[in-house]
Amino acid sequence: MFKGKKYKESAKLIEASKLYDTNEAINLVLQTAKSKFDETIELHVRLGVDSRHADQQVRGAIVLPNGTGKTVRVLAIAKDDKADEARAAGADYVGDQDMIDKIQHENWFDYDVIITTPNMMGLLGRLGRVLGPKGLMPNPKSGTVTMDIGRAIKEAKAGKIEYRLDKTNIIHCPIGKASFGAEKLTENFTTLMDAIIKAKPAAAKGQYIKSCVIASTMGPGIKINAARLG
Repeated sequence: MFKGKKYKESAKLIEASKLYDTNEAINLVLQTAKSKFDETIELHVRLGVDSRHADQQVRGAIVLPNGTGKTVRVLAIAKDDKADEARAAGADYVGDQDMIDKIQHENWFDYDVIITTPNMMGLLGRLGRVLGPKGLMPNPKSGTVTMDIGRAIKEAKAGKIEYRLDKTNIIHCPIGKASFGAEKLTENFTTLMDAIIKAKPAAAKGQYIKSCVIASTMGPGIKINAARLG
């Protein structure tokens, strides 16, 4: 894989075998974000669980105190007064069967999250094969299937993120933009890590946080001392 000049310069700042303290790692990742655009800062956490077992799943959602820096486009699938509530809360698109048809027949994905009410899941369930692989299927555990649709939309707009294991037992999440600075990124990092630690399954044995890496969009990964995280 080709590595550009800026990447190579950033890599020289990092000791590949070193485990950094959180504050040191966040300050370092800001030095590696050298692109002209505002790079996203991402966190990658490997857990000592096995995602193939239902009792070792780790999944949830939190609102980052400083948001993600990204404008979140919300599609609300709702009817009647709940549709009105969704519009009032700032949903970008609101509808029911018409929106489902648009997804099904037009392959429409111009949104970042779908929020719906429990009574609409029967209709949305038919789109599982389409929405599931894209991570767009609403789920009660992530707060995207709820009767309090107005609150869910406001939280999504404010920077609510979902964390969940992938097949390699790693959680990948954005914690903000390089322009946030160290203090805001540290607050977001701490909030996310606290949530992941609290979500530790009872069935998990041994070391829970196996490794923790932080990186900017175009920069190299920086290893954080997982032993100090929990």
